[in-house]
Amino acid sequence: MLKDLKKEDFETPEQARYKLKGVNKHLKLFEIKEVKLTESKSKDNKTIYKMEGVGHEKLKEIEIRRKEAGRFILATNIVNDDEKLKPEEIITTYKNQQSCERGFRFLKDPLFFADSFFVENPERIETMLFLMSLCLLVYNLGQRELRNSLKRIKIGIKNQLGKLTLSPTLRWVFQCFQGIHLLTLNSVNQIVNLTAERNFILNCLPSSCQKYYLLS
Repeated sequence: MLKDLKKEDFETPEQARYKLKGVNKHLKLFEIKEVKLTESKSKDNKTIYKMEGVGHEKLKEIEIRRKEAGRFILATNIVNDDEKLKPEEIITTYKNQQSCERGFRFLKDPLFFADSFFVENPERIETMLFLMSLCLLVYNLGQRELRNSLKRIKIGIKNQLGKLTLSPTLRWVFQCFQGIHLLTLNSVNQIVNLTAERNFILNCLPSSCQKYYLLS
């Protein structure tokens, strides 16, 4: 932020001070002080002003944030001294579970209609959990394969915002593939709406995925 501010040209000192006020207003843990304005001439011989300053930490605000984030309640059901984890290991293990939890949250999305199934037999519940875990495994493997391929060739695909990314979610890719149909004409199967972008994505996936679109 400070580097960008130094590069900016201002027509008047008041304009520079107004910009500084707005910048400091949005900074949470730092603020720009010891500001110095220098006057110079632009290429078209107009008077411009440059701003220089020094970034200072907001020590009180930082201390408040540190106290808020510095305490964790650690709980574990491992009571055996030989298997007991250190506090740092408990936090690391807990945080590593978040990726798995995000995956199951994805499976419980209304798009997958998982809430439409009602089972009360323990064996059927176990079967449902097994199938959901298997689906999550396949989903993550597919997403990992696609991302590795994109990073290897250093070419991205558009995300929901239309910007190129090397780390798309497979859920978004599923949505990109909506509207593709299998057309059988004179006993010949054809894929309809397989655009260049969709074709590119399929080429980044294993041949076992491409065969469903008659590409291998």
